[in-house]
Amino acid sequence: MSPDDMKSILAELKVKLNSIGPLQQLEQAPKELNTSLSKYPKLLENSFADISKANRNVDFDVHTVNQIIACHFYRQGMFDFGDCLINEAGEPEATGIRSHFFEMHQVLNGLRDRNLEPALNWITANREILKQNGSTLELKLHTLQFAEIIQKGSKIDALDYAKTYLSPLASLHMKAIQQLMVCLLYVERLDSYPYAELIAPTNWEKFTEELTQQFCSLMGQSIWSPFSVVMAAGIEGLPTLLKLATVMAAKKQEWQEMKQLPVPVELGSEFQFHSVFVCPVSREQASEENPPMQMPCLHVLCKQSIMKLSKNSSRTFKCPYCPAEASAAQCRQLYF
Repeated sequence: MSPDDMKSILAELKVKLNSIGPLQQLEQAPKELNTSLSKYPKLLENSFADISKANRNVDFDVHTVNQIIACHFYRQGMFDFGDCLINEAGEPEATGIRSHFFEMHQVLNGLRDRNLEPALNWITANREILKQNGSTLELKLHTLQFAEIIQKGSKIDALDYAKTYLSPLASLHMKAIQQLMVCLLYVERLDSYPYAELIAPTNWEKFTEELTQQFCSLMGQSIWSPFSVVMAAGIEGLPTLLKLATVMAAKKQEWQEMKQLPVPVELGSEFQFHSVFVCPVSREQASEENPPMQMPCLHVLCKQSIMKLSKNSSRTFKCPYCPAEASAAQCRQLYF
């Protein structure tokens, strides 16, 4: 190949490369990347607000907080974490609840392995209390075991199990046991069993949840972890509190000292644990200092509204919602 031919090829290659523009593309990519990176800090700042602005100086009982957190660890089966907290915080009183949750997790671990013996032992030991509470855990437990035997195709073993464990419960649960016995006629065609919900695989999970609830109830514990509930409620209410803190700061007003927030913090129904009364006159929510009071006509107002209407108990007043008259002394406090 002659030098002229090589020059011609190189010149042609240069023209094609210029038409493609690889240099411009290489230069453009870093520019776009730098632009995106420059916006990233601002995006992070907007996405992760300074939640300390919504912090309120509250004197918490450290002993109670430690107990709640340790109890949460035990409830979740994280016994090493709970023990570590108890030892470092010096909270020996919390060890009493540990044994109960340890027993609960032994039962739950057995259920995960399809071993019903730990659950049956606990139910038997607490049979009378569970019966008083209207619990059907014992029937559901034996139903699970009966379903396991049936699904293995052993009709005789299932019948023997029913005679031993289900027949003593017949006086209380005859209809449910009769429906279960029909299953013996469908051993080889369980997909046609008319009461298929009694032997559904999902019953294991439902039974586990119900047993956990009953276990916590007998321990005097709430169904849900108080620590988890507080955290979930705080996360849901945080945006409102952050917005309030920002607005108050812009107005150079201090919201830390307020006894009542100037705006409602809306939470889901799962966080509503007790009734809330709002006075129909003042539109204010009842509190310990301003409790709901029932008048003789059975209408209810908050105490401060009654005091205003009665001129501080100096005279009778007319109910805002009916013609009846009353005095402050005739009003009775209500407790929700």
